[in-house]
Amino acid sequence: MQVSPSSTLSARYLCVRRHSLDLAAPLSAEDQCVQAMPDASPTKWHLAHTSWFFEALVLGPHAPGYRPHDERFARLFNSYYESLGPRHPRPQRGMLTRPSLAEVLNYRAAVDAAMLDLIGAADADSLAAAAPWVELGLQHEQQHQELLLTDALALLALNPLAPALRAGAPPAIAAAEAGWVAHPGGEVMIGHDGNGFAFDNETPRHRVTLQPFETGHRLVTNAEYQAFVDDGGYRRPSLWLSDGWAMVQAQGWTGPAYWRDGGIAFGLHGEAPRDPSAPVLHLSFYEAAAYAEWAGARLPTEFEWEAAAALSAPPAQCFGLAWQWTRSSYDPYPRFRPWAGAVGEYNGKFMVGQIVLRGSSLATPPGHARRSYRNFFPPAARWQFSGLRLARDV
Repeated sequence: MQVSPSSTLSARYLCVRRHSLDLAAPLSAEDQCVQAMPDASPTKWHLAHTSWFFEALVLGPHAPGYRPHDERFARLFNSYYESLGPRHPRPQRGMLTRPSLAEVLNYRAAVDAAMLDLIGAADADSLAAAAPWVELGLQHEQQHQELLLTDALALLALNPLAPALRAGAPPAIAAAEAGWVAHPGGEVMIGHDGNGFAFDNETPRHRVTLQPFETGHRLVTNAEYQAFVDDGGYRRPSLWLSDGWAMVQAQGWTGPAYWRDGGIAFGLHGEAPRDPSAPVLHLSFYEAAAYAEWAGARLPTEFEWEAAAALSAPPAQCFGLAWQWTRSSYDPYPRFRPWAGAVGEYNGKFMVGQIVLRGSSLATPPGHARRSYRNFFPPAARWQFSGLRLARDV
């Protein structure tokens, strides 16, 4: 039996939306309301915001006669879309004890019912018009699924009971061989190639000229980073960028976020012994750059990272373990233009004061990673699953 496009889209929609609920299921209602810090958001807010996104950008424009589930929710769950109205302050999302978690889950169910009605009843032309916006909403929700985990981890890490988000021991990570992967340099094509989904910041595809370089065959490990710590890495200002050294002094950093005494790290599975051969996680850009300086290397540019990942024999551990800091500021590509309308606020207006990370992490939903994906965070951020890969000139 041939599967109709509407059936395929409905199935994908349900799969992604269900995954958000599965990720949140181990968390109590209290867990889901609290905000660990201004940069993080409560789980409940993520669940509601992703539903508002479908209401505002899919149902409103594409479902004739649709009325919002609750008009008041737009102010609570709009993130940063100035063109879509006023917003509750981001640092105060953890104060939103109302609506309750049960009401947010009802909100999700109502939006899901309306979305499935829209997809199922659409004729070919209407479906063709709505489908790209549905896909954008699903990709957006997958981004928030990763944020849901990183933000919940930041919250649980503050609890002296060291509660685990997931039961059992952390999964073992296969060790990868050390070494270097050479790239001859020259002209390479960077950016999304047009096949499948991409965010606007991955475009337009363009040529970049690279000098010959090498990248590490694998990510830097816990054991290697421990050697940096043991060698006084956090006490030697000569290794650090000026702003990074100021952060070390101001914040009292002595190791990656969530490293604890006795060779222990806190993660999704609670406290567990650090695996020496696993990639080091929860580094800021400043820490990644200081380690590279100590190691006699540097961080790759985002263009070097993408070119290396495109080799017929690419480096190991590009995806699924840790986002990898690059030495590239988050800037627009040549001839970049944001999307039209409200979604033009999605990426372009954040292209200042941020650093690009490439790859994907253990928290990235399956199927969401791609070689051209440009993640970005401020250089001091380290609550994400962020690590590093070294590079050097040839």
